[in-house]
This record gives sequence, C-alpha cells and structure tokens, in this order.
Amino acid sequence: MTTHRLITGHVSALLVLPEKLDIAPAQAAARSLPGGWTLKAAPDTKTTADIEITTGAATVTIEQDTVHLRLPAAVAASDTLAYATYTATERIRQQQHKATVHATALIAPDGQAVLLIGTKGAGKTSTAIALAARGWTHAGDDLVVLGEWGDGGLAVWPGKPTAAIRDPTRPLAPKPRHLLEPFATGPASLARVVRVAVHPTLAQASMTPAVPLSVNERLRLHEMLARYISGLPTPVTGVSGVPYGPVWPLDTPGLARWRSHLITALAGCRFDYLHAPDSETAADLLTEKGTA
Repeated sequence: MTTHRLITGHVSALLVLPEKLDIAPAQAAARSLPGGWTLKAAPDTKTTADIEITTGAATVTIEQDTVHLRLPAAVAASDTLAYATYTATERIRQQQHKATVHATALIAPDGQAVLLIGTKGAGKTSTAIALAARGWTHAGDDLVVLGEWGDGGLAVWPGKPTAAIRDPTRPLAPKPRHLLEPFATGPASLARVVRVAVHPTLAQASMTPAVPLSVNERLRLHEMLARYISGLPTPVTGVSGVPYGPVWPLDTPGLARWRSHLITALAGCRFDYLHAPDSETAADLLTEKGTA
C-alpha cells in the first residue's frame, strides 16, 4: 500500500492506495471535479488514513474516521477512482462547513457570487455562458462547493471548470466539453440564489422573489445539500456496473444539523425564481438586477 495526500474539492485527505495502482485515468478526470484531483507526497504528521482503497467486491464501510472503499480492480484503475474518492471526502468538506451541490455559479462584476440552481436541463449552463459574455466570471458548472466563511457568511468555492455544451447542429451527438473562461481563482461571498427555468414555451420572462421559502423549496434545498454525502452520485462498481453498490454511510446527525442551518442561511439571502424563454433573456434579467 502507498500513502498520498489527496487534494480535491477544496479539502485534503490522507489516501492509501494499493501498490502500483494506475492512477492516470483518475488524474485525467481532474477537470470534472471541483478543486481538481491531485496527489502529493504524504506528510509524516498523520498516521490514520482518511480514505483507504483496496480491491475486491465493491463495499463501503467507515471505521472511526476512515472511509474504507473496496473496488473491483478494473474500477480502481479507472476514472471512477477520482469520483469515488471525491465523494469519500464529502464528510471532511461538511465538517469544514462546505458542501458539494448540483448548481452553477458565477461571480458578478461587483465581485460577489450568484448561485444558479435548477433541475437538469433548466438552462443553468446556457445562462452562465451568456453572463460570461457580459463580463461575469465562471465559478463552476453543475458542481459547485457552497459553504460558510469563518464568520458565518455564505461563500462559493470554484466548482467544475468545464461544461458540456451541445452543438445545435448535432442535437443527438454527445455534448463536447469546453473549458470555462474566465474562471474564478478563489472563493467569493454569496450574494444571491436564483432558481432558473429557461424554456422556449415561457413566453413571458419574469423574476419573482422566492422568500419566504416554501416547504417544497426547503425540501429541494435539503436534497441538494445532502446529495454528495449520500454517495448516490458515485458508482463504486464502475459506470457500467449494475447495481452501482451500497448507499455510502458518510452522514452524521451533526452534519445533518449543519445542513439545516445552511438552509436557514440561504433563506436569508436574496432568493429569486427566474423564468425566461431563452438564456440571453435570462442573462439580461440577471444583469439588470445585479446582486444588490
């Protein structure tokens, strides 16, 4: 076994891997994860691993503070290693008052962050690209790290720096990945949350305050904040494996209470529902309203 310092998702962890494991596929997945995926020489100051990888039938267990991941040998040597170890560090993130969320983020010209949330296909990416053309800075597409500063203020840490953008002339082809530029180099204070719905059938554009938050909105936020600590987005048997494997036992009552606190903090933010027929109109509305 070999010991490494893993840096991903704006946290670091002590990672133990099988000898001679091919990590090149995992390193190639770095652009698909917030904060990348980097291995460095392990320090001598910590002896207990945060994550230990072994090979065999897929299982996930926790012993004290160590996540034990057993992966099939072929899976351990694939890009699934990066995604699985990223998810394994979600407990560390949430202990540090950060959480991985399914969202898109940008930094407005005034330096404050705006979080775009919504279901798959809601128009988050296309709206973000339209805003970047107006001078906003990308801070992550689909995956973003949301959390708190030391003083309790909300912040966004840079998320996934690539986006899958469909070629309109090839609607059935796989979406090619594009590097998002300009891209944030550090965290920014969160000023606004916007739930986006962009669809051509929405003839009239609107921006409606969402506060006070409804019970349904709070439930959607709860699911968003708990998504990664549940382990559900990360298959432990490889992307072609069925079933994907067990639900990860990463969560704790203390972390659940912190996520509830975070929902309360989000409810205190400027929080809007945006409806628009196209991304350019959505970007126009956000540019007009700004973050103030």
